[in-house]
Amino acid sequence: MYDKTATLLQQLETQLRAHKLWQAEPIDAHLLQSGQPFCVDTLRFEQWLQFVFLVKMRVLVQNRAVLPSSIALAPMAEVQWPGRYLDLHKVLTALDQHLSQDVGGTYE
Repeated sequence: MYDKTATLLQQLETQLRAHKLWQAEPIDAHLLQSGQPFCVDTLRFEQWLQFVFLVKMRVLVQNRAVLPSSIALAPMAEVQWPGRYLDLHKVLTALDQHLSQDVGGTYE
C-alpha cells in the first residue's frame, strides 16, 4: 500500500512539473491558513497539490501512518482543468482509486 502510494505521489509531482504547474518558490505560510477545502480561497489547485497534499501524504507514507481512505482529487481536477492535463487527471484518478481500495485500514 505504501510503496504504491509513494509511486503515485511521485507520478503526481512528475506530471505537475511536466505541465509547468510546479512552483519553484515557496508560498507564503499565511496562504495555508485557509479553512476552505483545497484552500480554494488562497491557492490554485496545483499549489494545494504541491504544498499541502504532497507534503502531508509523503509524511504519512514515510511514517507508515494511516492513509486517507476516501479522497476525491479527480473531480476537483475536472472542475479546475476541464479537458486539459489528461495524464495528470489519470494520476489523480489512480490515487483516488488506490486509496479507496483499502477501506479496512490494513496496509501491506
